[in-house]
Amino acid sequence: MNWIALIIAGIFEIGWPLGLKMAQQPDSNKFGWILFAIVSMSISGGLLFYAQKTIPIGTAYAVWTGLGAVGTLMVGIFFFGDSANVFRLLSATLIVAGIIGLKIF
Repeated sequence: MNWIALIIAGIFEIGWPLGLKMAQQPDSNKFGWILFAIVSMSISGGLLFYAQKTIPIGTAYAVWTGLGAVGTLMVGIFFFGDSANVFRLLSATLIVAGIIGLKIF
């Protein structure tokens, strides 16, 4: 159950940079998106807190930030036209490999 909570925490970790990015858009509801970011941060942090009861802190933190980083990278590529060059994608693949390695070993 703690691993599921950690994965969900990583998904919510994507929400706060997305909320801050959306708050910067010209015709956006700035307050609503900032609130979205704050709620995402709170849920993400709360689930990380829960997951660390049985998952080692270093592993939990690396998985949490890795999922957030790679997820946010993908959101940037798919929705904001960020670069998807081979080096960026290779770097993201290495992050995912590191997360898998932490889970396996």
